[in-house]
Amino acid sequence: MKEVETLWEEVRELSLGNNSRIQRLDSPPTSLEFLREFVSQNKPCIINKANLHWPALSHWTQLSYLSKTLSSSLVSLHLTPNGRADSLVKHPSLDQLCFASAHVQQLPFDQALQLVLSNSNSTDSNVVAYLQQQNDCFRSEYSVLGSDCDEHIPWATEALGCYPEAVNLWIGNHLSETSFHKDHYENLYAVVSGQKHFLLLPPTDVHRMYIRHYPAAHYSYSQDMLECTLELEKPATYVPWCSVNPYPSPETRETEMAKFPLFFNGPKPFECTVNAGEILYLPSMWFHHVRQSPDENGVTVAVNYWYDMQFDIKYAYFNFLQSIHYKSPNDPTLSEIDASVHNLRDADTLALDDVDAKQDNGDK
Repeated sequence: MKEVETLWEEVRELSLGNNSRIQRLDSPPTSLEFLREFVSQNKPCIINKANLHWPALSHWTQLSYLSKTLSSSLVSLHLTPNGRADSLVKHPSLDQLCFASAHVQQLPFDQALQLVLSNSNSTDSNVVAYLQQQNDCFRSEYSVLGSDCDEHIPWATEALGCYPEAVNLWIGNHLSETSFHKDHYENLYAVVSGQKHFLLLPPTDVHRMYIRHYPAAHYSYSQDMLECTLELEKPATYVPWCSVNPYPSPETRETEMAKFPLFFNGPKPFECTVNAGEILYLPSMWFHHVRQSPDENGVTVAVNYWYDMQFDIKYAYFNFLQSIHYKSPNDPTLSEIDASVHNLRDADTLALDDVDAKQDNGDK
């Protein structure tokens, strides 16, 4: 099965060339260029000066404008203890990881924004607030802002032959982070203020994500205690999710590298930063991890457009690839992983190539 690892390299060379950098366009492409050179090739790109004509780029950097315009709006606020919703955390009463989703609360916009700003300059907080709701929230909760930006991306709409299925607004601080995942949408991600930092991996790297099934849980926020507690879903359900954290802490790095060698020892993810006034085209099925840097107000603001993907031959290929149970040639037992991690701590020169993790995408 060495062919799978060869595929990782060939996809990089064929789609992104030898420099392995996400291509930047100086101006928006024509619909034909976008379809031919990016959508059909399932190839990401960043379009500079893509939305500079939006009033949002000047208006939304003034928080007073947002507060005034949204003064009568109820919005969805996501609350977590650490800024990482839809991610894997260890359940306090279980010796295992679970998939944790945020506590969602409807609040007046001003009150919600103040919670986002409350820890924008600090990491010392029991709760992190993020204004987002992935259900077409821009055209519902934030519809009064509609004239400040395009209702769709014209060249993308023409190329894809449809209007966006959903348009979402995101307002968060530096603590908001999104773990590795993929979407079944063609994603046009437009940054209005601050920066978004993406790690990207093509769909062919699916085995490097160690997708496994985890018990579902959700955070519950206590107004009295001002903290989030984690509760398992009842009845029990399981969520398939990427196991890899690309930024492990120094204390856990050796263990994580031993558990997920296909990720840490394989080709590096593509890194890119999307600035205000730029749009990232994120093709369907690409794995992505997102962090952000705020503007001078302490927030990052973005709008993304989800277009339906084509369930065509590429989708069939990706599903087939995912169905293959791939193991690295050197596949130790869990006890061997523990021994390897111990040796790593005692001998910095130990080659990580000799450490491989047991992988089972169907493991629950």
